[in-house]
Amino acid sequence: MAMWIPMLSFLSTISAIVVASLVVAVISSRRRRRPAVGFFHPYTNDGGGGERVLWCAVRAVQDENPDLDCIIYTGDDASPETLTSRAIDLFGVRLLRPPVVVHLNKRKWIDEKSYPCFTMIGQSLGSVYLSWEALREFTPIFYFDTSGYAFTYPLARLFGCKVICYTHYPTISSDMVSRVRQRSLMYNNDALVAKSILLSHCKVGYYILFSWLYGLVGSYAHLVMVNSSWTRAHILNLWKIPRRIKRVYPPCDTSALQALPLERHAETPIFISVAQFRPEKAHGIQLEAFALVLNRLGPNIRKPKLQFVGSCRNNEDNERLQKIKRRATELGVEENVEFYKDVKYSELVELLGCAIAGLHSMIDEHFGISVVEYMAAGAIPIANNSGGPRMDIVLKEDEQASGFLASSIEEYADAILKVLTMEETERIIMAATARKRAQTFSEQVFYEDFKSAIGPIIPVDSIPQYPTFILEHRVVHGGFDNLFLVLALDVS
Repeated sequence: MAMWIPMLSFLSTISAIVVASLVVAVISSRRRRRPAVGFFHPYTNDGGGGERVLWCAVRAVQDENPDLDCIIYTGDDASPETLTSRAIDLFGVRLLRPPVVVHLNKRKWIDEKSYPCFTMIGQSLGSVYLSWEALREFTPIFYFDTSGYAFTYPLARLFGCKVICYTHYPTISSDMVSRVRQRSLMYNNDALVAKSILLSHCKVGYYILFSWLYGLVGSYAHLVMVNSSWTRAHILNLWKIPRRIKRVYPPCDTSALQALPLERHAETPIFISVAQFRPEKAHGIQLEAFALVLNRLGPNIRKPKLQFVGSCRNNEDNERLQKIKRRATELGVEENVEFYKDVKYSELVELLGCAIAGLHSMIDEHFGISVVEYMAAGAIPIANNSGGPRMDIVLKEDEQASGFLASSIEEYADAILKVLTMEETERIIMAATARKRAQTFSEQVFYEDFKSAIGPIIPVDSIPQYPTFILEHRVVHGGFDNLFLVLALDVS
């Protein structure tokens, strides 16, 4: 027994030194806070709707408060100049000045490949470590998460930051728990788990625990912007901070697209699919439905063409793209399918301007920017009957239908055939209705709603000096009152 006493004493001393070092690091960083908005966006090369929100948010902050620097925390090999060019080339967003770039060296801690099992909790805890690196390198007054890493919010509060987030979708939702309970086979519930009662029960327990933790950390945000009614409902249920949640539809560039003519003069009817080559985008459903349509076409109907347009984040996405190409060959439709990877925004506008309809097939899509882009361009949307498309986007306008909703391969095929067999006048009427509906989600509307939401947190004329004395943060969560001491050290 006596031999363990020195060892325990040594470990206690080491632990005390580590804790003291962390405390000193936090205090030092709090005192060095600078008038800036730090955007936590580790992947600035994904090319999706999340990146568009990032650049529009930066532009909005620059518009409202020129005295604030905008910091981009990224793990990419990027410079202020390359990011500024990327914003204008891919999204048509012209920044007033280049952002400051803080490079993150530990991005592997949030890479899903680092966590073959328990991916959600692994990435979430890894994001805390990555956020520590970011905030130690540069501590802003305002910490703005645009990538959905809610587990970083308590740490940002510890560093004395006001925490703002734009949440595209909840990391976990009741829908995910329900699918595991029902043992449904999906991209986030593999066959091994779905076929096992024991593993399914274990995963449900894991999801319930994670939901509680996710709700706890999310409640630390001072302001939460969500992108749709679907996302708002889930975040409200999980984070339980209704007064701090604002629905701000994402910026959809409808100005250039709305200028496109509604008439389509191409001899070959074109259907377009704009989405990153990610598993949840379910490109296979579109391909199978399109092949089914080609087999059903009558002799008097022109053969259509399907164009897949999207970006690849990594090797897995590239392999997924190759798999779709191989499947097109297997189905015998490769001559009627085209692929466009990592196109510039100007090329995307041109492609949309030639399409008569746009396909979308992700289940529970949180919003669906590509669906709005179809509508603004005059392409009739055929979207999944769930999430944002069903609740916010593909709705009637002036009692007229603005598109189609589908769930199965057969329903997608039926909708494609309906578009193909429409009279040109009928198609233009629906396309015009869809375009009018798309105005609800313009960049101008985003800027107005975004600035209104951040106004109480980020003042226009001056930067407040938030006190750093002892602060208690009361979180009401799950029916219990829990007191969390955010910081009780720095009294300067």
